[in-house]
Amino acid sequence: MAIDSGAGRCVNADIAAGVPPAAALFHSLADETRLKIVQRLAQGEARVVDLTGELGLAQSTVSKHLACLRDCGLIDYRAEGRQSFYALTRPELMDLLGAAEQLLAATGHAVTLCPVSAPGSTGLEVGA
Repeated sequence: MAIDSGAGRCVNADIAAGVPPAAALFHSLADETRLKIVQRLAQGEARVVDLTGELGLAQSTVSKHLACLRDCGLIDYRAEGRQSFYALTRPELMDLLGAAEQLLAATGHAVTLCPVSAPGSTGLEVGA
């Protein structure tokens, strides 16, 4: 699935195009908006309307990125009436992001990719 003309493709489309699966996975996580969505979903499930309000993004932007993450198999949703609640499907993703944080800190580029315990934290936070 291509998203936002040139903004990147998701894992399944990349793999179909011959990109190795590991490269495709990291490519799908190379977008700041998708990382913010993953970080928020690590705190619990959310609807599109929740994500648009919390992240300050347009509904169409959130929906496209959710579709990409879903195509990657990293998130899924459950329907409840007319609402869809999105959640992470792979808890290993948070282990991967935690390892990335350690690597970034070791190279002098500390960034918080995993959710922190502070309420309302929804974005990537630059560390010291």
